[in-house]
Amino acid sequence: MSDKDLSWKFAEEFPVEPAATQTARQHSLELGIEPVSPAVGAQLAVLAAATDAKSILEIGTGAGVSGLWLLQGAPAATLTTIDVEIDHQNRARQAYTDAGIAAARARLIAGRATDVLPRMNDGAYDLVLVDADPASVLDYVEHGLRIARRGGVVAVAHALWRGRVADPAQRDETVADFRALLATIAESSAVTAALSVAGDGLLQLVKTGD
Repeated sequence: MSDKDLSWKFAEEFPVEPAATQTARQHSLELGIEPVSPAVGAQLAVLAAATDAKSILEIGTGAGVSGLWLLQGAPAATLTTIDVEIDHQNRARQAYTDAGIAAARARLIAGRATDVLPRMNDGAYDLVLVDADPASVLDYVEHGLRIARRGGVVAVAHALWRGRVADPAQRDETVADFRALLATIAESSAVTAALSVAGDGLLQLVKTGD
């Protein structure tokens, strides 16, 4: 194992994941959901804390792993989370309850994000997490940047898509979409961006313009 691989493994194992989040992770895997890794979860908690987030939007509820990390970082925040799979949201709701999160702090919307996002107000959220259908990642990020306030954060999970984005030999549509997103962001003057290699990659954008 190379030094970089050892460092990546060490960083992945560094966060201490609470019991309720560990249970939600297990439920995610049972449902065939690919949750964010503990290292990515911890970064999401840091982003939520650093922005003093009060209003968080999550595109892709899953079984609640990422939502738990976000709310851990922002104990005064309300989480609005969208997912088309009601069964997944039921698991997430139970995960929030198990973690002692008040029901009023989590608003679960069942529906397609492509239908829900256009109805959301501009600049209404401190932090937006995109962790849903990768085929729609470009649309989700566009909406996320509209919905986030100036100075707010948009985070995109799985931005390196299973290590395939960095491999020039990989050219499927999902990889192409993530590469197009990264290329667009790199040239944008409306955001300050960083790409973390934690987990499956976490793209972090601070909205600096309109």
